[in-house]
Amino acid sequence: MNTESPLDRAYIHARAFLERLPERPACATASLAALRQRLVEPLGEEGLPDAQVIDDLVAKVEDGLLASAGGRFFGWVIGGTLPAAAAADWLTTVWDQNAAASACSPATAVVEEVCGTWLKQLLNIPPTASFGFATGCQGAHTTALAAARHSLLKARGWDVERCGLSGGPQMRLVTSESRHESLMRSVRLLGLGTDAVTLVKCESSGAVSLQALEGELARNPTQPTIVCLQAGDLNTGAFDPFEAAIPLAKSFDAWVHIDGAFGLWVAASPRFDSLIRGAALADSWATDGHKWLNLPFDSGFVFVADPVAHSAALSQPTSYSVPLDGLRNPMDWNLEWSRRARVYPAYAALRSLGRKGVSDLIERSCDLAKSLVAEIDKFEGVEVLVEPIVNQGLVRFLCPAGDHDGRTDRVIGAIQSKGLAWFGGTTWRGKRAMRISVCNWRTTGADVEKAVDAVREALCQPGSTAAFR
Repeated sequence: MNTESPLDRAYIHARAFLERLPERPACATASLAALRQRLVEPLGEEGLPDAQVIDDLVAKVEDGLLASAGGRFFGWVIGGTLPAAAAADWLTTVWDQNAAASACSPATAVVEEVCGTWLKQLLNIPPTASFGFATGCQGAHTTALAAARHSLLKARGWDVERCGLSGGPQMRLVTSESRHESLMRSVRLLGLGTDAVTLVKCESSGAVSLQALEGELARNPTQPTIVCLQAGDLNTGAFDPFEAAIPLAKSFDAWVHIDGAFGLWVAASPRFDSLIRGAALADSWATDGHKWLNLPFDSGFVFVADPVAHSAALSQPTSYSVPLDGLRNPMDWNLEWSRRARVYPAYAALRSLGRKGVSDLIERSCDLAKSLVAEIDKFEGVEVLVEPIVNQGLVRFLCPAGDHDGRTDRVIGAIQSKGLAWFGGTTWRGKRAMRISVCNWRTTGADVEKAVDAVREALCQPGSTAAFR
């Protein structure tokens, strides 16, 4: 019988996974039927030894995992956890701290203060802004928009936390037609409703049209309004013109929120920070840590220029709360109370990288994305729809018979099935495309070469008319 502790077994399996990751298929190789056959069983009356549970779990799921932590995964904007962040995440679980209140874990509360300051400096956010550590950009959006709702309705004499929305002033959210769907979920969760959302047109670059934005704001200039701008469009990587758009929105007394799920990180790069110029004038900002900072999942950051509105929207006094004097109470700035101390991986990653390391990670990803798109463009029958502004590109695969959408999906499927690289599909301006996203710290030039080989192989399968130029 295995007498090792479950932590010992987990460490052994984790090391083995990471050592094989560079050569591991990017796709899952087990079928759904096989996974269900292994995993679906009645819960036993008696428990099993902990180490055996870990061994069995790994054996049953390993070939059903995507190698999204590896350097040849380009399907979505997700990074691979940095070593220091992974180690800190293990400690976070072992320490088992409740990050709700400062009294629950004084060290965690202080580390949040330190990390919040570092992040504001890196992302060029005003030092007086408040911050919170969310589960991801979805939670960050919801937190920021709750603060916006409080501020805009309070200015009109309505206490939304006490009275709710019924009977209060009707709010609206104005954003571009290329917005991310997480915003729509946030307005649903906050009771604003998707009917309150107005989508305005974008320029050919993918950035919001200033003329269309002004026209919509002028249509009802006194309505309490949130304007949501983007730092890094999901498909194109486009950035809205913050220097012009934010003063325009504020001339109508709108609250400006920036969805910077990955794009906000270009502020840390001297080569790309011009894309974010003017963003510091916003009222709130949201970004992910598990994208370009390469943290474990369950990591998002929210910042609010008005700490009073932020706290008023989220805080809830309790009889049993005993905050420590002089120490920020984390639960006043987040959607959750009881939660894991998700700040530790962020702290470890930032100390491991330093300012220069963050900048290098951003710039290297952008260079590799441009190289990958340029190499794929050398194949016959490839149409580049979007050349990377930063780390996002779009290509599609043309069909002599005219079924470009179908052929694009077939090529993507062929690439995925081989497992040498992994790309995802998207629909952009009515066209199916293969989305190329590079933000993993593990990705190298050799990974780009292997990905190009995967595209070549998919294009040159029997029946394909593609050939290398």
